[in-house]
Amino acid sequence: MSTVKEAVEVEVPVRIAYNQWTQFEEFPNFMEGVEEVTQVDDRHNHWTTKIGGVRREFDTEIVDQLPDERITWRTTSGDTQQKGTVHFQRVDDTHTRVELVMDVEPTGAAEKAADMLGTIDRRVKGDMRRFKDFIEHRGSESGAWRGRIKPG
Repeated sequence: MSTVKEAVEVEVPVRIAYNQWTQFEEFPNFMEGVEEVTQVDDRHNHWTTKIGGVRREFDTEIVDQLPDERITWRTTSGDTQQKGTVHFQRVDDTHTRVELVMDVEPTGAAEKAADMLGTIDRRVKGDMRRFKDFIEHRGSESGAWRGRIKPG
């Protein structure tokens, strides 16, 4: 399993950065290779990705969510195995540090080769830069979900 870690500082308040991240169906706007995310309920999402010509579908479950602080998830089914946490840290009234830490288990030969070549790491870094551009250009969130999900 490979661990990928990337952080960006975005020029929006922590509430706006967090609120936007809870809009999972917007992820294709800034995540390369993500074709669609369908929010099934407050805890579950269905993902469709196409990376390197390989289409994958998988489901994720949010296992811990604390508004303006963190969202932790894991895959529950499908071809992809991953888990991760995105943290939101207030820098000041208009800046937020967003840090993503993700463990990914490459499944096929193409994914294993991409992992060895650092492609997964570069993709996550690019996704975080695109999130920064996306939220800063919007200036506000496209929606919000402020619920709390407790681990256990």
